[in-house]
Amino acid sequence: MSFVLGVTGGIATGKSTAVAHFRSLGLPIIDADIIAREVVEPNTEGLQAVTQAFGPQILTDDGHLDRQTLGALIFNDPEKRRILNQTLSPFIRQEILSQIEEKKQEVPLLIVDIPLLYEADYDQYMDQTAVIYVPEAIQKERLMARNQLTEQEAQQRIDSQLSIEKKKQRADIVFDNQGTIAQLNQQIDDWFASINK
Repeated sequence: MSFVLGVTGGIATGKSTAVAHFRSLGLPIIDADIIAREVVEPNTEGLQAVTQAFGPQILTDDGHLDRQTLGALIFNDPEKRRILNQTLSPFIRQEILSQIEEKKQEVPLLIVDIPLLYEADYDQYMDQTAVIYVPEAIQKERLMARNQLTEQEAQQRIDSQLSIEKKKQRADIVFDNQGTIAQLNQQIDDWFASINK
């Protein structure tokens, strides 16, 4: 039997750091962000669907998705962002679920890294969910420092996601990342040891 752990967090809570540690333990990772990029590669149905929704101006001369142009279109337009998510969501979901099914045949433990785990109802496909957690005030501080954002810009990005406190309430496991990377890694190691008993 294979065990599937869905891992999520908020922007700047340290999810990538945590996932890197899971990877260093030799665990296979299904990465939703990578899949989201793969489903809009040239000549894919995903890219065709996005081009139909937003027009050919979102393509580069060589047929790739022009992420900057698309980003500019959707950044300040919630309706266009909703259309993009609605357009790509079925392609991303189908690929994530097929990779989960495939990997479950091969490995006893699988990590699925999904930023919008709860928002897009992926928790139903997981055996358990883990949230990489810091309080919002620390999240905002780290985001401002990391991306050189004003407080208002950082807050807007945080507000565009489900709040980290709500994610924490829904999680089966909370990895608290208010301390050092070593402390975060230790919590993951402890969990890994407990599941391997």
